[in-house]
Amino acid sequence: MLRGIYNGASGMIAQQARLDVVANNLANVDKTGFKKDLTLFKAFPDMLIRRINESGQGITPAGSYDTMPFVGKLGTGVEVNEVFTEFTQGSLQRTENSFDMALEGQGFFTVMTEKGERYTRDGSFTINQDGVLVNHNGYPVMGENGIIRVQKNNFIVNERGEITVNEGISLDPRDVVGMANNDWADPVVIDKLKLVDFENIREIKKEGDSMYRETEFSGPPLPPAEIKVVQGFLEKSNVNIVREMVDMIEVQRSYEANQKTVTTADQTLGRLINEVIR
Repeated sequence: MLRGIYNGASGMIAQQARLDVVANNLANVDKTGFKKDLTLFKAFPDMLIRRINESGQGITPAGSYDTMPFVGKLGTGVEVNEVFTEFTQGSLQRTENSFDMALEGQGFFTVMTEKGERYTRDGSFTINQDGVLVNHNGYPVMGENGIIRVQKNNFIVNERGEITVNEGISLDPRDVVGMANNDWADPVVIDKLKLVDFENIREIKKEGDSMYRETEFSGPPLPPAEIKVVQGFLEKSNVNIVREMVDMIEVQRSYEANQKTVTTADQTLGRLINEVIR
């Protein structure tokens, strides 16, 4: 009966952790570039059950045999093994804003923070008073040559992430989106967005605001294999709100089932102590 309480309690703790993950996914369903998390569980080692009050081995002229046969396995509980991020592609939403950029394929933009370089799929950029391309938190967006400086509406970004400017014109944002380099007079490529990927992308860690950092297990940032930059679009989160609501209901039902297990084991233990032993 104590084993049943322990098993039920471990199940409740695990489902509570899963509920926290699902709730966080739902809270960020409208967050640009957000990637949902998934929870993996691991069962504790099963306990083998054998018949007791036997000698253990019988002897016959033909040989020995087992008098403590294997009855079955007893579960010993569950724990959260890992919470990992699922980096599936989110849908692209057109914004008609030349500062907005989205990525198609596996990879990240690079921004410079006070803690060093961080990586994000959130391409909702703008420029500050110094003409520096920054994200919504004011962190500079990095190019391969460093911080990117542009003038308002005088640049385009091609699929490879190359930033082309024309110093002599300033365009309406709706005109910039969709323009090609040959539509410009005397275009100049000033830099290329610093796009990165990781050998073990599953091991990078979230830091909030759709930003990530590398770890010793993810490996250093590498050039992405296949990725395309789309200007004038933003990548929506990959959270399916219907799927998350179903998961939340499933978590609640599982939590209630484990709660009933604890309650039943407690009631049985009480009857044993108060009625049988007494």
